[in-house]
Amino acid sequence: MLSSALAVSLAVIAIVTQDQSALRAAPRDSAPQQAVLWQGDSLEIRGEKGDFLQVYDHRRERAGYVRATQVHVQSLKPEAAPELLSVVRLMKDMSGSESLGIAYTAAYLMAVPPGAVDSEAFDALGTMAERLARRAAARQAKPAAEATAAQVEVAADYGVNIQSFERDGQVQLCYDGDAYRRVLALSKVEAQKARAALALTRHDCVATTLTPVERFAHDNWRADVLDRVELRDLPEVLKNRLHLRKAGVWAGLAYQRARRPELGQAAVQAAGQRALDELALINKSELAESDAAAYSDAAIRVGASRWAAVPQMPSQATGKLAVAISAGQPGETCVHLIDAKHDIKNPLATRCTYGIIWTASATPNRQNTALALAVQSLDSWREMWLFRQGPDGWTIDVLPPGLDMPSLGYVEFAGWVPGNTQLLVAREARQNGRYRQDFEVLNMNTLETEKQADKPNNLSLFYRWQDPLWKGQTVSVRN
Repeated sequence: MLSSALAVSLAVIAIVTQDQSALRAAPRDSAPQQAVLWQGDSLEIRGEKGDFLQVYDHRRERAGYVRATQVHVQSLKPEAAPELLSVVRLMKDMSGSESLGIAYTAAYLMAVPPGAVDSEAFDALGTMAERLARRAAARQAKPAAEATAAQVEVAADYGVNIQSFERDGQVQLCYDGDAYRRVLALSKVEAQKARAALALTRHDCVATTLTPVERFAHDNWRADVLDRVELRDLPEVLKNRLHLRKAGVWAGLAYQRARRPELGQAAVQAAGQRALDELALINKSELAESDAAAYSDAAIRVGASRWAAVPQMPSQATGKLAVAISAGQPGETCVHLIDAKHDIKNPLATRCTYGIIWTASATPNRQNTALALAVQSLDSWREMWLFRQGPDGWTIDVLPPGLDMPSLGYVEFAGWVPGNTQLLVAREARQNGRYRQDFEVLNMNTLETEKQADKPNNLSLFYRWQDPLWKGQTVSVRN
């Protein structure tokens, strides 16, 4: 990760320390401006005249003059390495000056003798690069946005690659993680490795352009990176963050394994159980306030895939309503509603999907006039299918977790209310950037919400008629 300027064999360079510094054609403030310089730009020094330095900007391939007070003259000799490392340590936590910190890190890596480089500089570089990417992705006023965009260009000249891709209709910016990969290779400090693993495995930085095969390989790599970190001596906050990330990654792997029948049901169950176990390992008393959103995120991902941990047994007609599945069009699975008199060849109702049908979730009511079924269409999105018998026969309704485009959420059956007119459901989803939990009483005929609360015990019907199996397995009740 070397700047084009630093790639030149120089013993001394000038590092620009102020945004919007002018590179002028002559050593005076009234001279024409050749270019606008930003924090972190590195310049070759070719002379000095009055209050100006005569420099050459290799990035823009322009010569000119810059005020000496707007740059820092820095030696790149080996004896300067300790001083540079001290500056890097200081800049690591200075928000808003990431490109300048990256420039000093590059200078340190040029100055430090071969074989003396350890993981500390790369840890700092990754921290600053990731923070710069987050700042560039955030909404800012025009002047601040312009400065951030310019600093991203400066960072790119040092080999810091910030990738962009579209997610949910918005542009997502993420650091490619090269420095963090070096930390994993070099570091003997578990806290550094933990931070690197967390940065490399962010859910929101998984490229949306990956094919299913590429995504499966990438998520297996993410799981391996996280498992390489030894948790024993880490602070509780870092342990919690690793458990949260592992829970989300393994929940996704459970869904992806379910899409690959050749892996077998045992592999699906193992991944689903691992996701539940990681979520259960969270030390809630040590959960940082800043990690509340990450906790909700992980819980929703696990909730979407939780049926993976339960054996999916083939349904048999026992006099009650049940479901059976068969292959449909390429990539599709069809679910058939059956009973003692109607088998898979003569079902009561049929619907096909490209999602995962969790047959173990099929729950009929006492009257055998309705059945609830969990169907997972994405690794982080699970719907509920409701089979209902009406005057005109059987209908199949799909209840989504929320009204937003599918991204993160699940809805699940929570109980039948006696009388065959009401149904209990639990929903948890991220909507408009906010995490929300709802426990609802639905009208069986219209599927409209009659009552709603943020906790199940706040609804008397929920308290009395919630399904024991749901109560014992759901992750929606976790406080």
